[in-house]
Parts: sequence; structure tokens; C-alpha cells
Amino acid sequence: MSRHAVRARASESRANLYDEITDKIIGELEAGRVPWVQPWGTAAAKAPLAMPKNAATGRQYSGINVLILWGAVVAHGYPGQSWLTFRQALSLGGNVRKGEHGTTVVYADRFVPDDEKKRARETGEEAATIPFLKRFTVFNAAQCDGLPNDVAIVAPPPPPGLIEPRVEALIRATGVDFRIGGNRAYYAPDADFVMVPPPHVYFEPINWHRTALHELGHAAGHASRLGRDLTGTFGTKKYAFEELVAEMNAAFCCASLGIVPTVRHADYIGSWLDVIREDNRAVVRAASQASKAADWILGFLPPDDQAQCVIDRRAA
Repeated sequence: MSRHAVRARASESRANLYDEITDKIIGELEAGRVPWVQPWGTAAAKAPLAMPKNAATGRQYSGINVLILWGAVVAHGYPGQSWLTFRQALSLGGNVRKGEHGTTVVYADRFVPDDEKKRARETGEEAATIPFLKRFTVFNAAQCDGLPNDVAIVAPPPPPGLIEPRVEALIRATGVDFRIGGNRAYYAPDADFVMVPPPHVYFEPINWHRTALHELGHAAGHASRLGRDLTGTFGTKKYAFEELVAEMNAAFCCASLGIVPTVRHADYIGSWLDVIREDNRAVVRAASQASKAADWILGFLPPDDQAQCVIDRRAA
């Protein structure tokens, strides 16, 4: 197969997968459901608040896979957030029950076609790689029989009263210039500081912590940290995309820290839809960048806590 044919086939496969993912997210938003918080705002959610993880490796899924797996938990009423492939179930001495249907998640990687390797050898130039999204199917531990008893054990939630101090210690540990005052929450990219109103102005104290994690998500994108494009001004698509990243980041951080995620800026849903409809890769990129931001923030937790919050970046 020629180099162009390989590229064309890979591009078509990626486009189809991006379209499938994007169409599903658009459908949820148009129905008034926000996928990164909806699992915890409905009685249908039977699973404990947590990030989805692979039951065989213990690694957490990241990016768009978090939204896919959270959605599957709600849709099917699974009691846990542990997932594994058909082969992993067998390797653990169990099996997927006959008739069970899996959930498709994605894996991002790159490959070098054979003719490109040949061209590189002949010219001495570096071989060009082609990005791709690979589908694979996972099953919830509840869809399996015979698994070891400890495979799907869920870590207990933090004791009441310890969540807020934990978040406040995390804020300090990041080293971000975090200021308390004023009447609105925001991040100032040029001066590189976060401003959040005092906790007492929030109806529920935990909302202050949710807001703080949202704004820290913006700060994580500074050039000295993750280097995202923070140049968008209010009302632009760049601004809407960055808000989407910060919203998902806050949801991922909240779920990892035992806080029920909520939508901080529901009035942006229309602008998010515009961004996602225009670019079928936007929601996948936003979720990926949100995971990197959450990974950066949670990386400042004490080592024992980090073990519970590690994100597997290999999952797109």
C-alpha cells in the first residue's frame, strides 16, 4: 500500500472515530446534560465518585475515555469504576459473562509506514510518523465472573471534614500565586495569578474549592507550566475552548479528591457546542489537555495521595 493510501485510510478511520465521539458529546450537551458532571447529578449513578481505572493495572483512564466510561457507568447502572479488557479478565482468572457488551474507548499513538521507513533509510532523513486513534473494548468488572475479590475494591471516600483542608494544602503546594478577594473568580494569564472571592460568599463552602480547582486549571496552562494557548478573549472560540479545558480539569480533580463535580459555567454550554460542532477533534483535545492539567495539579499531593490519583496518559 502506498504512503498516500496509508495516510488516507488512517485519516478516514480517525475522522470516523472523532465524529462518533463528538456526536455523542453534542447530543448530551444539547439535551442539557454535561458529560463530565452528569454521572454525579442523577440517581442513575450507582457507582462511587471516582476516576475510572483499569482493574488489571490499577492505572486511571484519562482524557475523553473518562467521559466515555463515566457515561457507560450511568447508562448501565454499574456499581463500580473498574474496567478491563476481555483478555485481562481471563488473565486474572475470570471471564466476561456471555452476552455482555463492552464499551469502546480509544488509544492515541503514532506509527511509521514501511514505505516511509524505506524512504528515510534511502535519504537519511527522519521518518515521518502518522498519528492514529485505536479503538479497543473494555468491560466493567460487574460484567465479569470469577475475578479476584480485590480487583474492584473501591477506596473509601475521604472522611467528612478532611476534603477542604486537603484541597487548601494542594493549592499552597502548587506554588501558584493564589489570591483571595474581590467579587469574581478569574485567572490573569499575563500577571500569572488566580483570584477567588472569600469562601463566605459561596452558598456552600465546597463551591469555593470547586471554583479554586477550576481557576487552577487555567493557571496550569501558563507558559511556565503546560504551555497552553491562553490568548483567547471573552466571546472568542479560543476562550470557549480554554473554559472547556478548565471545566473538565475541575471535574477530574474533584472526582479524584472526593468532591462531587458541578458545572461552574453552565452559561458557556452554547459556546462549547459551537466549538465542538466546528471541529470534530475539539472535545478530544480539550479532554486530553484537561487530564494533563489535572495531572499537574494532583502531582502536588503528598505521595500517598498521588498513588490514588495517577493518570495514565497513554489513554487519549
